[in-house]
Formats: sequence, C-alpha cells, structure tokens
Amino acid sequence: MIQSVDRAIRVLGVLHGARRISLSELSARLELPPSTVHGIVKTLVAHGMVVQDRASAQYRLGPAVLKLGTVYLHTLELRSHAAAWSDELAARTGLAVRTGVLMLDEVLVVHHSPRPDGSRQMPEVGIVIPAHACALGKAALAYLPGRARALLGDGPLRSMTAETVTDPDELAEHLERVREDAYAVEQEEAVLGECGAAAPIFDASGALAGAIGVVVPMPEWPPPASVRSAVRDTARTISRELGAPGWPGPAA
Repeated sequence: MIQSVDRAIRVLGVLHGARRISLSELSARLELPPSTVHGIVKTLVAHGMVVQDRASAQYRLGPAVLKLGTVYLHTLELRSHAAAWSDELAARTGLAVRTGVLMLDEVLVVHHSPRPDGSRQMPEVGIVIPAHACALGKAALAYLPGRARALLGDGPLRSMTAETVTDPDELAEHLERVREDAYAVEQEEAVLGECGAAAPIFDASGALAGAIGVVVPMPEWPPPASVRSAVRDTARTISRELGAPGWPGPAA
C-alpha cells in the first residue's frame, strides 16, 4: 500500500462524511500531524478534488470529485443495461426502482426510476445506503460471503431506525434466506415509512454486478407476489444482457 495515496483517500472519506471541516478537525480525525494533512489537502486542492471556503477557511469536496463520479456512472455497464429495464419495472409495479452497486459496506444508487404516478420525487442517483439496512445491500451481500463476513465480524451494526437488523447472527440468517431464492426484503430498516425488495444481478464472469429493487411505501407492505416475480424477472433479464452464464450466480 502506498501511504500517501492511502492518506489522500482517507482525507476524501472524512470530507465526504463531514461535508465541511477545518484543518485541525481533519487532522484530529485522521490522527495525523497538521503539517502532514495540510500537504495532502494542498495537493488535492490543486487538482480540484478539494476546495477551501474563503469565509470559514474550512475544506469540502471539490468539483473534480463530482466529475469523476459522473464519468463512472455514465461508463458503468450495469447502469446502461439497467436503465430501460428499470423504467419497465417501475411501470409494471407502479413503484420507484433503484439499481445499486456495493461499495465496501454501503450501496451506491447508480440508477433511479421514480414512481410512475406523477408525484413529485427527488432524484436518487448518487445516494448511499448502509448495505445491511437495505434490500439492495442484502441482495448483494448474500452472494459475496467474504464481504459479508467482514461486515458481520465488526460486531453490532449501525442502527438507522428501530427496525434495522443490527445483530450479526440475525443478519447472517437473513442473507441465507436471500441465497435460497435470490430475493431480499427490508421493512423500514433504513428509512421510516419505506420498505424494499431486491434481487441480485450478475455479469459475464458470473460475478455479482449489483442489484435492482423496488421501493415500497409502508402502507403497501407487503407487496403482492406479482412484484416479487417482476423484480426477479428484471434482475434475470439484465444479468442475461450482461452475459451471465446463469441466474442466480454462485456465491463467491
């Protein structure tokens, strides 16, 4: 591991979580000397990855980060294949649809089709959700046992609501059930009033590529069997387009 690169990535991670932060606070969180952190931040500023607010002198993520993220989203094969099928799934179920990829212990939403009822909804591309607290994350973790074990080995998981499954053993049982039929659910675990159902997507190598699922308002939970079938059919179709040799793929 290259230490300077590792530290720069850690700086970006802290800024992502804190939004705005002073050099002294950044130094304290990273447990590094202020002079070391200043050198790293100065380099990141020069490349547009970090900007400094003139009034407060605090630092925040810069426009270059957004640019890189946009390029990533537009070149992601999963997103390009999921776009059309996501809209179809939304029309078929009457529900909002999210496609996500697993990034460490979180799910990044790479495509979002709003609920097709004409209601005003916020765009969700780019949001992150703790993997253990959403159906997308469970659908992915079930087929990545190594990643799941690392997450479960850290002890009690972060609670997002009173319904979040935080016990590692209980979550492990959830993931085992997901592997049985390639279908994951969650009920108000990440956001109160919001439930979800998702299925895994696999690529040409047979490896997990991501997951696709629907967002179900609590008054409509549980969804009818037709929603379960639609979610699984869509995940299977996208996997086939990506060249997956079978669906669901093996747990790796």
